[in-house]
Amino acid sequence: MSINVSGVTKRFGDFVALDDVSVDLPTGQLTALLGPSGGGKSTLLRIIAGLESADSGTVTIEGTEATHLPPQKRNVGFVFQHYAAFKHMSVAKNVAFGLEIRHRSKEEVKKRVGDLLDLVHLSQFADRLPSQLSGGQRQRMALARALAVEPSVLLLDEPFGALDAKVRKELRDWLRRLHDEVHVTSVFVTHDQEEALEVADEIVVINDGRIEQIGAPDDLYDSPASDFVMTFLGPTTRLGGVLVRPHDIDVLTHTVPGAVAGRIERQLRVGFEVRLTVATEDAQQVEVTVTRATQRQLDLHEGVEVWLTPTTGVPRAEIAAV
Repeated sequence: MSINVSGVTKRFGDFVALDDVSVDLPTGQLTALLGPSGGGKSTLLRIIAGLESADSGTVTIEGTEATHLPPQKRNVGFVFQHYAAFKHMSVAKNVAFGLEIRHRSKEEVKKRVGDLLDLVHLSQFADRLPSQLSGGQRQRMALARALAVEPSVLLLDEPFGALDAKVRKELRDWLRRLHDEVHVTSVFVTHDQEEALEVADEIVVINDGRIEQIGAPDDLYDSPASDFVMTFLGPTTRLGGVLVRPHDIDVLTHTVPGAVAGRIERQLRVGFEVRLTVATEDAQQVEVTVTRATQRQLDLHEGVEVWLTPTTGVPRAEIAAV
């Protein structure tokens, strides 16, 4: 394993940020630390980086005991949400900074900076100041700077959190392609479920200072270990006393054995989706998502009586009993 965290606990006064956390983060993978604000994910990342010290437990990076090593001796690259750029330096000088303080030769620095700016598609902006770049370009510059010193581990703390939705989506795609090219072990913090599901090879779900579940995106989505994991990894609703995803409910216009009867109270179209709120006979409100084509085919609208059943073939693990 590239990173081993064993029995790490961290308190800030009376607040327990991490409670006896142990996790192995695989070499060469892109791992997401996912969880709500205040859950402990950024604290764990900062302890791995050496920016925070654990009250107890150990951190091993690439086989080296790093628990008490300063950040500069851990061979990690760190990318912050707000870039942390040197505002008075050009893009090229920002990327070169880590190499220059390590006294690399001018020729090596020039070649490495040129290669990285090509890699992140910023070669034409080498002489600009960070203030002259867009938010997405500044974040790519920050990634190039972190990669310049050839770290064994790349750590990213909500790297796209300050960007608008369209730019975030573009950079998620770009980060995944970049990782596949450079193959550096990468760990990124996010509270964005879609981001984690789309980009990561493995997801570590953290809540209240504890690890809830670790696994591949599909495994966590299809087989959540708890109601918390299921509700955090996408929308959920309750049907007949169980937790189920709104898109995993079949809507029928006739009764069948075991179906829950109800009436459509509201409908909202969001692009190709139609979101229905169904009031059932037992006074529950069930949220259901269907496609626009299904809504038209069944002529679903407010006031129509319907019957609801879990979609056939949905894994039982995805329906967590109350």
